[in-house]
Amino acid sequence: MNGESWCGVVLSRGRNFALPFTIPTMARTLDICIRGGGIVGQTLALLLARERLRVGLVEPAATDAQARSDVRAYALNQKSMELLQSLRCWPDAPDVTAVSAMHVKEAGAGVVNFDAARYGVPALAWIVDVPALEFQLARAVRFQPQIELLDAAQPATLTVVCEGHSSASRQQFGAELDVTAYPQWAIAARVRCETPHLQAARQWFTPADILGFLPLDGEHGNSMAIVWSVDEALKTELLEANAEVFADKLRLASENQFGHLTLISERAAWPLQLALARHWCGVTHGEAWVLAGDAAHTVHPLAGQGLNLGLADVRELANMIYGRDYWREVNDEKMLRRYERARKADVALMGAATDGLQQLFARTGPQWRSVRNWGMNGFERSGLLKRWVARRAMGIDARPRSANTEIEGTGPR
Repeated sequence: MNGESWCGVVLSRGRNFALPFTIPTMARTLDICIRGGGIVGQTLALLLARERLRVGLVEPAATDAQARSDVRAYALNQKSMELLQSLRCWPDAPDVTAVSAMHVKEAGAGVVNFDAARYGVPALAWIVDVPALEFQLARAVRFQPQIELLDAAQPATLTVVCEGHSSASRQQFGAELDVTAYPQWAIAARVRCETPHLQAARQWFTPADILGFLPLDGEHGNSMAIVWSVDEALKTELLEANAEVFADKLRLASENQFGHLTLISERAAWPLQLALARHWCGVTHGEAWVLAGDAAHTVHPLAGQGLNLGLADVRELANMIYGRDYWREVNDEKMLRRYERARKADVALMGAATDGLQQLFARTGPQWRSVRNWGMNGFERSGLLKRWVARRAMGIDARPRSANTEIEGTGPR
């Protein structure tokens, strides 16, 4: 019938008559189109869909590189864990490993130790296997009828850009990015250790590199994810080395803390930078947009806060939309500006902290070594300051949310 349809039943004098008439075929406009189907984009889509908003989620086509085993693992804090648990997307053990202790050291000098039991918390953080978390989110998205998976962006009342640090949509909307490139690359891999990790994470700083070991495979595991921040020359050397040579260099850099190491994954590498978008929201060619996650900001991975910052963006934006006045649309400019101000302040603080640490430990010379040694030992004995820093990193005692009711506390839907 040329794209038109028959109607149902008309009542007349107590009798039902089926009469044909036509209704033009019209597609309902999306409330929100999310560009980027990674962890940040999927989490936001699930939060907004359970508020009965019609959400489109643009998922990029998988590449051959993405199809290979992902070696990444994220350190998530308590706020991030609670958010994902509220969506029933928190992975099960052994894909999640609680961190009971964290030891930070400048090789041969000062040491800072954090212990979960001392702070009365179950864990300092949780190390989450990326493929396992992505699987949980993708499954939840597929079963959410309010979410439409898209191959390309569609018109919507609001577009949310979650495409990552090299976002094409951010450039399309004219959102400028202030970038400070570090003379370092991150190398990620997974290793099996001769000795169990005992749920402890470790980190070593030198002027030449920063090395982190994150525990995997649960309480009794002996596998660890490593993130090694090195200069470009060492990056090339480490990537070109065979598995045995790479593992031996890693063992020496970690002061033989875990005994013999065996490389059990491929190695991935990416350049490091500090970046912050000048504007996080706006209207371009009549289309309202807002940034979230790495499309809006990136920080040095030395503190393991990258995904926590992105999920905090998601939580803030979802709470703003949920708690908005009934007469405000989801693209309300004042609401989006409040989101931008709230998140930009937190991100700028974390960016300044990680940048300051990177710059401090990159300084060479005995005088700088003495300053760092004095500072680390003083911080270790600082009491309240150390406790404040630890609780902030854990996502505890965060500032009150801007909406009256947080979206994760609004009950099942």
